Amino acid sequence: MSLREYLGKMRGAPGSKPPRVSNSEILWSWVGSFAGIAAVAWVSQLFLEGTDLTLLIGSMGASAVLLYGAPRSPLAQPRNLIGGHVVSAIVGVACWKLFHPHPWLAAAAAVATAIALMHAARMLHPPGGATALIAVIGSPAIHDLGFFYVLVPATAGPLILLVVAVLVNNIPKTRRYPEIWF
Repeated sequence: MSLREYLGKMRGAPGSKPPRVSNSEILWSWVGSFAGIAAVAWVSQLFLEGTDLTLLIGSMGASAVLLYGAPRSPLAQPRNLIGGHVVSAIVGVACWKLFHPHPWLAAAAAVATAIALMHAARMLHPPGGATALIAVIGSPAIHDLGFFYVLVPATAGPLILLVVAVLVNNIPKTRRYPEIWF
């Protein structure tokens, strides 16, 4: 491949534009994401307030985009959601424990290894990369959780999002969730 061909690929496909979605789809995406994040935050406040634990980490917002904004995407299916967060949390904690004297190495190893393992296990979920990264760059409270981080927040939070996604995404006739469980 020539340099010109290589650079030409970076222009994207000519005339391509993102597809438009209906106002109904926008509304249901909003309702689902509001309800999902509210449920995670409420359960976290109800049961974990006054502790160093939380169910709400940044990657839950990214999962909400997939679950409620693109519920038919293979990346949004339950296997990918739960498995992606769990695998990535395990990898993130392990990388922190192994490489914490070199945070740049721990961060790079966590994200890259999480992606590779999610691919290998057929459970790619992009927010999982953030879950792995949070295990490395998180606060001392996150680091102190050790592998408990895999359960709270990395499993419990996505499970709550999943319950809300199943309930909300099946209300309108135009949506169905999940496409496949496992």
